[in-house]
Amino acid sequence: MDTWSAPALPTLPGAGTPLALYDTASGSVRPATPGDTALLYVCGITPYDATHLGHAATMITFDLINRMWRDAGHAVRYAQNVTDVDDPLLERAERDGIDWVTLAERETELFRTDMAALGVLPPEHYVGAVETIPQIASLVERLLAVDAAYRVADGTGDVYFDVAAAKRFGYESNYDRATMTALSAERGGDPERPGKRDPLDPLLWRTAREGEPSWPSPLGDGRPGWHIECAAIAMGTLGRRIDVQGGGNDLIFPHHEMSAAHAETLTGEWPFAEHYVHAGMIGWQGEKMSKSKGNLVLVSALRERGEDPAAVRLSLLAGHYRADREWTEAQLDEARERLARWRTAVARPAGPDGAELLASLRARLADDLDTPGALAVVDAWCTGEGADPTAGHTVADAVDALLGVRL
Repeated sequence: MDTWSAPALPTLPGAGTPLALYDTASGSVRPATPGDTALLYVCGITPYDATHLGHAATMITFDLINRMWRDAGHAVRYAQNVTDVDDPLLERAERDGIDWVTLAERETELFRTDMAALGVLPPEHYVGAVETIPQIASLVERLLAVDAAYRVADGTGDVYFDVAAAKRFGYESNYDRATMTALSAERGGDPERPGKRDPLDPLLWRTAREGEPSWPSPLGDGRPGWHIECAAIAMGTLGRRIDVQGGGNDLIFPHHEMSAAHAETLTGEWPFAEHYVHAGMIGWQGEKMSKSKGNLVLVSALRERGEDPAAVRLSLLAGHYRADREWTEAQLDEARERLARWRTAVARPAGPDGAELLASLRARLADDLDTPGALAVVDAWCTGEGADPTAGHTVADAVDALLGVRL
């Protein structure tokens, strides 16, 4: 699957700062310590509707990690999936009377366009579930062979993962069983389905149903479950263990718990990810912004009405990535004003020390992506006076390279 075009990334003077990130599994901010090449996997979209600000905030979060690692001298191998076959997509296509493939292709292209406009660095591997089905089926066969998976005894032949096979199941989310069961029912699982070994067991392979797309495999015609899709794509593109698995905090359970359990059971290695990093939800008019509720502020709609994507990005950077937070038009107004102030300031013939600003900006972002603190650093520089004739250029490059905001 094609990705989007990469923006130019300025090279900054000096050495970048090692990054510390909050890890959901340990419940603490810990140093991220990748090798020469950092391995980043971010769960992407199910393309049945346009990109909203919740998507944008999540993707910008991991874009900041990508940028900080690159600034610190790491190469970055970044993979992202597209869940281009799943129940919500099929249901939306049926509702709208459109072919599901056409819907997925249309919304995936819109997402790519929105990401390019927002200055998000593209993944090296942008992979759809459909193109990965042979690899997914092979992994499911391996799980069946070691009794970590089974066919549910109801005549359908559907294949489920046995969570008892994952020796550390539950370590990623740290949720109790009641919470897991409730979230499973809410987020695509089927804990009430009879015939499962454990109500929490997730679907690996759904056998063919009339009127649904399916693909041939040694498992029988069918299509994959959601969690094994991401495990297969991550392992196939990045390897057996990765540095960061990321997404919104609605993926903590079951998605990230299950995909890690799949990978660890297949490889015998733990943990699948050194950090599990989760972005907060963006609210609108008092509720979480989501496709299912239809209360969406679309990136494409903001662009169509003439909003500068840099201002949209700044409005999302004004809150800390881990916080569930409300988005308002007032925040966009503030972002427009901030962007104008910054552009005016970097155009001055001289200003306060640019190297000092760069060091402060790196320090704030290295501390678990403290974007409110980073914006405050640039705000303070803009109101100061100084005689550094190169400051404007240094600051513009720093803001571009680290925050992804082009001045």
